Amino acid sequence: MALKLYADRMSQPSRAIIIFCKLNGIDFEEVKIDLSRRQHLTPEFREINPMKKVPAMVDGRFKLSESHAILIYLACVFPGVADHWYPADVFTRAKIHSVLDWHHSNLRRGAASYVLNSTLAPALGLPLNPEAAAEGEKLLSASLMKIETVWLRGKGRFLLGNFQPSIADLSLVCEIMQLELVDEKDRERIMGAHPKVLKWIDDTKKATRPHFDEVHSILFKVKEKLKKLQSDGSVGESTRKTSPRSKM
Repeated sequence: MALKLYADRMSQPSRAIIIFCKLNGIDFEEVKIDLSRRQHLTPEFREINPMKKVPAMVDGRFKLSESHAILIYLACVFPGVADHWYPADVFTRAKIHSVLDWHHSNLRRGAASYVLNSTLAPALGLPLNPEAAAEGEKLLSASLMKIETVWLRGKGRFLLGNFQPSIADLSLVCEIMQLELVDEKDRERIMGAHPKVLKWIDDTKKATRPHFDEVHSILFKVKEKLKKLQSDGSVGESTRKTSPRSKM
């Protein structure tokens, strides 16, 4: 039975897993779970992941959720995955885990909150929230500074001073790519202060092409739709109360 990945490419961690599989020649079936249509809340998907979030994975009888856990599983189980993604050295693995754990409570919280509340909310039937966007931007900016001054400290081009990307590089860069949805002036204002981060993002893109570009193409399609919403004057008018689940 082929590996099944339940994902929505609008989900940052879903993109990371899809790219990882494509890069490493892992045969898989991509099962789309449309978050905007709330398919993650259906009884059928709840059988796959009781937490009702994407991505999720089924490998034979084995089910797994949480993107970092899935990336680690794939790197360990499938032959042919290059060691640099999740090195056998226990000390290097521990460092990668430290980045991934930090990601959840810092970069992810800041970036997801900022993008949702400043830009993406109307596409999900929600109102914009400038106050929440401002708080998200503070955490996002602080997180980018930590990447610049801590995680990118070293001789290599990638996180932890490595010379090749790991699952941490892929996971974090996919997170930051969500900023492609926001106004270009805002994105440049936030990212422009972090030249090392910009260089690292570019290096990670180059190391993972062409799959990185193909999987992220959905962001630019959605950005055009958001621009149309803005031009039609419909941004901010939605009042639906029910909030969507996290894209993790």
